[in-house]
Amino acid sequence: MTQEHAFIGRQPILNRQQQIIGYELLFRLNQEAVSAEFSSDMHAGTNVLVNTISNMGTDWLVGNKLAFINVAESMLESNFLELLQPQRVILEIVETTQPTEDLLNRLRDLRAQGFGIALDDFVLTPQTASMIEFSNYIKLDIQQLGMTQVPILSKELRRFPLLQVAEKVETKDEFTKCFDIGMDCFQGYYFAHPETLSAKVINPGYANILQLLNMLRNNAEIRDIENALKKDVALSFKLLRYINSAGFGLSCEIQSFRHAVTILGYQKLYRWLTLLLVTAGADTGTPPALLKTAVTRGRLVELLGSHLLDGQDKDNLFIVGMFSLLDVLLDMPMDKILETLILPETVTDALMEHTGIYGPFLELAEACEDPEMAEVPRLCEQLQITPEMLNRSHVQALNWVEELGV
Repeated sequence: MTQEHAFIGRQPILNRQQQIIGYELLFRLNQEAVSAEFSSDMHAGTNVLVNTISNMGTDWLVGNKLAFINVAESMLESNFLELLQPQRVILEIVETTQPTEDLLNRLRDLRAQGFGIALDDFVLTPQTASMIEFSNYIKLDIQQLGMTQVPILSKELRRFPLLQVAEKVETKDEFTKCFDIGMDCFQGYYFAHPETLSAKVINPGYANILQLLNMLRNNAEIRDIENALKKDVALSFKLLRYINSAGFGLSCEIQSFRHAVTILGYQKLYRWLTLLLVTAGADTGTPPALLKTAVTRGRLVELLGSHLLDGQDKDNLFIVGMFSLLDVLLDMPMDKILETLILPETVTDALMEHTGIYGPFLELAEACEDPEMAEVPRLCEQLQITPEMLNRSHVQALNWVEELGV
């Protein structure tokens, strides 16, 4: 048991501006999910959890984001907490109905050390109210409570200086209701799920980039591509900013588009234009969390396939991950979007059917976003990916996006 490691997944936690403030880290031990549901199973997995986090050093801390980690009462006394950085970690206390004096004293000590405390699956009773004094966050499972109960409990809890997190927000309608109630934070991938895709034409903010992508695929003259870029000065600036960012890792500064072509070539440049396509939504009112999720997914799909594929395949993996959320970003069905893009059949197969050489890697990246992480062990086995490989790729992807400044 001491040498086992868990698979790590994530769920973003957003503020009212739809920016990601932190991630709840989800852990899965082979077939046993360890997440917000763990309770008694969780203690059995403590050693595995400790091995996983200690094996990663401090790499699992992402940019300036908070890390929400579920802990059972028994774990609060363990040396495991010494592996964590208090200022960046929120300890989620799961399902405590009868807090003891010892627990309350321990929460007081942890707060003094700098840890944040979140109460998960919280039910307000005269007994549990004593924990509120030591807590920063309170998480309300809106599926479990039901949307009729959420406003009542939220109003009751507003007497206390806590940030309220709506958990398991699965649709935009649920988000709107929780937002109107006055919830402070929101957890779930409601912002990344295609619902009624209603756009009839592609937003002009995206159209120019789609044209540029197709020009690169057709090996157009550099002069023609430069002229297309000059139509959108902001686009050119953004492209050079990404290419010169720490996430790209070039040794010299790229001064112009022509210089970029010389150094990178069309294939590499294409992947950076896909980044522009995804992040163009920042100017069209798209939730910042959706942009960040798309870019994270692109990098994660690429890293997951890097032990089996290289060269142009790696660039295609990146594009598959990035484009997998285009339907949500552009508010159009995926098949309609793909009609406007010149793409290899292997890429369209992955996007439409999750098949072909790239499909399973996209499927795994999406499985890491699922709170149950049910498919992660099976897909990792199929793709010859160990927990250590998955976790390293996952954290590298998250950190890379922070370095880019998306």
